[in-house]
Amino acid sequence: MIEIYDLAVAVDWEYDDDLVQLIAAKAKDYGLKARAIWPPDLEAIEHQLRAQELGFRFILDRASLSSPEFTSLIILAQELGTTVFDPPEKVLWAADKATMHLEFISRGLTTPYTIILPPYNEVAHLEVSQIDSLPFRRPFVIKPATMTGGGLGVMKDGWTAEDIQRVRKEFPQDKYLVQEKVRPKIIDGQRFWFRVFYSWGLIQAAWWNDETHVYTELSAEEITRYSLEPLFELSTKIQSISELSFFSTEIVKDSQERFIVVDYINETCDMRLKSRHYDGVPDKIVENIVSTLLRHVRESNSSS
Repeated sequence: MIEIYDLAVAVDWEYDDDLVQLIAAKAKDYGLKARAIWPPDLEAIEHQLRAQELGFRFILDRASLSSPEFTSLIILAQELGTTVFDPPEKVLWAADKATMHLEFISRGLTTPYTIILPPYNEVAHLEVSQIDSLPFRRPFVIKPATMTGGGLGVMKDGWTAEDIQRVRKEFPQDKYLVQEKVRPKIIDGQRFWFRVFYSWGLIQAAWWNDETHVYTELSAEEITRYSLEPLFELSTKIQSISELSFFSTEIVKDSQERFIVVDYINETCDMRLKSRHYDGVPDKIVENIVSTLLRHVRESNSSS
């Protein structure tokens, strides 16, 4: 007899355990059956899926991008009719910052002035004059297009062509972005840098300090007082471009009152709770994301 779960969460990061526990607890309130899939479970679960002893209606995939061994499970589940949040092909496309930069500017979003460089393995030599003539001031930001997460491979204070070459060698198969360094508006010590979460139609924003990585809840009163409504409008546009169900983005309001999308799409959002980690996401935001996911699953089950 086949055992059907409404939702599975594919996870490979130990700090996702709080999210897994929260989903499991709230799933019961929604009348749903949920479980986690950790790396040691992969072989047994694939066998059960092939033998039609096990089935999933939905999978929240938080693992295949960082742990390729999950890929065969995700593909198999899709072939068997499981809906995956989000399909790997969409995630890979949206995770490429060079691609998203071009998509964003073509749709009228304001981004940092950017030069996209080819992979070092393809074009090792750079014309020094190309760097010397950059149309923005030093220091600048250097970041890989795809090998990112937690600041991996990013230099925030680049000054020279030598800096760029050194960073490009870290991931020589990846494209690199050289960007102007965006400086946020500051009022009473508060940096106008935000992380905005999109989850199944729900948009939530929080203050995010780019220097300390600490979140602070953003109130409705602050949204009105500081005219921050564009945060939500921009996130809706980003979703229409990426077509992802769940992601976060970083948006800055600068001293000229411009809203600049500075880190395009984080396709696997850090969901550590602020109550347990100093730089975690406010608990209310995570709880709302989980509730929205489970509500979407329940409503989809009802309509199918």
